[in-house]
Amino acid sequence: MTKAMQGFPPERESQVTFANYNRQPFNRWGFQNMDSVVRTAMIPRGGELPKIEEDLNPSLVKQKFVDANGESFLLDDLLSRHDADAFLVMRDSKIIYENYLNGFTPHKRHIWYSMTKSLVSIAFGILKEEFEIDLNASPAKYIRELSGSGFERTTIQDVLNHSSAIDFKENYVDFSSDFLQHYAPALGMAYIPGAQDVQPDNSDIFGVYDFLVKFVNEEKGETPGVTFEYNSANADVIGWLISRISNMPLQDFIAKHIWMKLGTYHDAAIIVDRAGMPVATGGMSTTLRDAALFGELILNKGKCNGETIVPEAWIDEVLELDQKDALRFSNNQLYKNEFWKYYKNMWWILDADKGEFAAVGIHGQIIYINRSTNTVIAQFSSQAGAGQVGSIEFRSKILAIREIGNKVGI
Repeated sequence: MTKAMQGFPPERESQVTFANYNRQPFNRWGFQNMDSVVRTAMIPRGGELPKIEEDLNPSLVKQKFVDANGESFLLDDLLSRHDADAFLVMRDSKIIYENYLNGFTPHKRHIWYSMTKSLVSIAFGILKEEFEIDLNASPAKYIRELSGSGFERTTIQDVLNHSSAIDFKENYVDFSSDFLQHYAPALGMAYIPGAQDVQPDNSDIFGVYDFLVKFVNEEKGETPGVTFEYNSANADVIGWLISRISNMPLQDFIAKHIWMKLGTYHDAAIIVDRAGMPVATGGMSTTLRDAALFGELILNKGKCNGETIVPEAWIDEVLELDQKDALRFSNNQLYKNEFWKYYKNMWWILDADKGEFAAVGIHGQIIYINRSTNTVIAQFSSQAGAGQVGSIEFRSKILAIREIGNKVGI
């Protein structure tokens, strides 16, 4: 396999560009160097540097895990075989396993993709408490431009649950789809010849907010709140709500209310769209340990460094599920053979009774939380395929994650 970015300057066949950064083998470099591929905004760290205790567990290195093909591997070998870039396990707030692959290091940032949605949901919970937002209201109540769009008839809760019944569909593989022809280029994340040269005076859809207002319509014959249908545009609406209501850029809101209080090791970065607006649906990049620290914040119900920075009730709400939540998810047959049981407030739920849930991003990104064993696992990957459904690579790693996460006494 060709290695990316070989030589100074790089050999032509190894050159990573905006056109190929998300395809193997180029994504192994691209996902670790998003600032060099797309436009980003900084999310600064704050406070003292964290002091995470390490208590490495040699049994994890020696244990074998069975992958989705039924083959048995040592953990290091399984991660390498299935395109992991980094993997970290925390138990009782101590690091018990940490591994970096494919040239990734503790001081590099890696793109989160849709794990960003879960972070934005947490930011929205902070906003909700401060401004007493009505989740049963339409987002158009707060963003007048959405009146007449597919989002006008939905509630904010429907948007958080990705049950907004809009006609725009998520599609990573059909290059003629609206997703890849219009939406992703507006986000500044997909290459279409000439798309990044578009100017606001010669295009109706410049940034992603234009797309939400002018392109997204309601799905005829469908009712909001009934069926879960994963759609990145929902997270863009939540990000827009945060900025519009707080009167702050999303990256500044996250920095002020979460990142600077979390006491991370490094600054984060977030992709900005053609209009310079942060990509709430999938733009975050951080180091591995900082991703794990965010997972610890969620595991600890919003508490960090002796301070509650996220309302505990908002985090608990993710796991407060009823028959309506179950039915909404099961109405989508796409996930019938997957591990997930629910999707709520932009988090994926595995086992609500155990408090086992995750933030998930395309190409194999996961922040896994298990309250029953006090475990957080952070994983970065550069899988060839974007989607998780039917992915051998994704399934193999989550099998190992769940085996580790549910194991008592490690």
